[in-house]
Amino acid sequence: MSDRNAPHPFRRIARSFGHAIEGIVYAARTQPNLRLHLLVAVAVLTATLFMHLRRSETIAVVVLVGVVIAMELMNTAIESVVDLLTATHHPLAKSAKDAAAAAVFVVALAALVVGALIFLPTFRLPVDIVVAVLAVVAILTIFGKALAPASGSLLHGGYLSGHASLAFAAATLLALLVRRPVPIVLAYLVAALVAQSRVEGGIHTWPEVLRGALLGTAVTLLLGGAVHGHLVL
Repeated sequence: MSDRNAPHPFRRIARSFGHAIEGIVYAARTQPNLRLHLLVAVAVLTATLFMHLRRSETIAVVVLVGVVIAMELMNTAIESVVDLLTATHHPLAKSAKDAAAAAVFVVALAALVVGALIFLPTFRLPVDIVVAVLAVVAILTIFGKALAPASGSLLHGGYLSGHASLAFAAATLLALLVRRPVPIVLAYLVAALVAQSRVEGGIHTWPEVLRGALLGTAVTLLLGGAVHGHLVL
C-alpha cells in the first residue's frame, strides 16, 4: 500500500532542483574561485557562438565547462564538511582541502589545454611567438617579485601579481595577433576577472594587480612592436 503522505514525484524533482540551485548560489556567494569560473564560462561559451566551431568541439567545450564548475562545487562541499568536523588546524584536514583543490586544478588545467587546442587553430596563431612572449613576461614577473622590497611568494602576494601579468599579456598578444573585436573583448574580460579574483581572494591588493597588468601589457606591446611583421595576420 502506497504512502499517501509521500510527495508527488514531480515535487521531489522540483525540490531536488531547488536544493541544487541553492547550492550553486551559496558556493557562488562564498567562493571567489567559483565566481571566476562562472564568469570565464560565460566568456568561453559566448566565444563558441562566434568561432564557428564544429559540433563536436562545442560539445567538448560545454562538457569541460560543466566538469570544471562541478569540481569547484565538490571542492566547496569538501571544505565545508572538513570545517564542520574539524575545529582545529589538523594536518589531515589540510591534506583533504589540498587534495580537493588539486582535483579542481587538474581539471581546470586539462580544460585549458583542450580549450587551447580548440580555439587557437581558429586564430592561426604563431605558436613560437606566443610562447616566447609569455615566457619573457613570466621571467620578468619573477624578477619583479624577487627584486622588489615586498613580501610574498611566487604564487601568493608580492610586489606584483603574476596571474595578472600573464593574463593581460595573453589578452594583449591576442589583440595584436587577431585584431577582431569579439575575441579581444572576451580576452580582456577574462584577464580582468583573473585580476579581480586575486584581490577578492585576499592574495593581492589592487596596486599589486595593477602593476602586474601594466607589466604584462607593456612587455607584450614592446615585443609586439619588435616583431610587428610577424604579428599581422
